[in-house]
Amino acid sequence: MSDSENLLSESDISRVIEMAWEDKTPFEAILTTYHLNESSLMRLMQTHLKPSSYRLWRKRVKERSSKHLKLRSPEINRDHCKTQYKISR
Repeated sequence: MSDSENLLSESDISRVIEMAWEDKTPFEAILTTYHLNESSLMRLMQTHLKPSSYRLWRKRVKERSSKHLKLRSPEINRDHCKTQYKISR
């Protein structure tokens, strides 16, 4: 694991996984927020997901140009879902 991965709390890891599954959250947003590049994110996902879930996520990500800002349609003008930021109670 990278240093960034080692510094993440369980709640941060949970949030990173949630962001990674979201179609409209690009890898660059995860890099900016959690300092995890795509390869570090893949290692984190592989570590924290079941093998079948990891394979499903990888397949899904490969099919989504919205996960990469350079490939994203200019019509997408936000980097997260409206319900992405949840208020803790």
